[in-house]
Amino acid sequence: MNTLDNTTHIGRKIGRIREMRGMKQEALAIELGVSQQTVSNIEKSATIEDKLLEQVARILGVTSESIKNFSEEAVFNFFNNFHDNSANNGAIYANECSFHPIDKLVAVYEENQKLYERLLEAEKSKIIYLENLLEKK
Repeated sequence: MNTLDNTTHIGRKIGRIREMRGMKQEALAIELGVSQQTVSNIEKSATIEDKLLEQVARILGVTSESIKNFSEEAVFNFFNNFHDNSANNGAIYANECSFHPIDKLVAVYEENQKLYERLLEAEKSKIIYLENLLEKK
């Protein structure tokens, strides 16, 4: 029987952060240079090597410590507090964002654009390979 819960299961934390970032397992796999099945296995693992955790964290745009300390409850509390405090005449709170949301959107868009271009190149190379196979027959 597995006694690990979500607070210590690093793979589940990686999966949730990946989902929250809007990234599919396949996209993370491409960035890591592994198969989608490998990413699936990583997300099923209770622990992973520090070097791999650093790579995953970098790709997800977070620190390895934030993955280790990730808590969905804390995320929900943050957003609940953020929403609750937004009606307080613009008073400054510790939970306010330290980045400009537009800058974050642009960065995410650029990352997605690069990923799209890599996926498009992979599909083009598959087509070329299949065309070459057909020509040989």
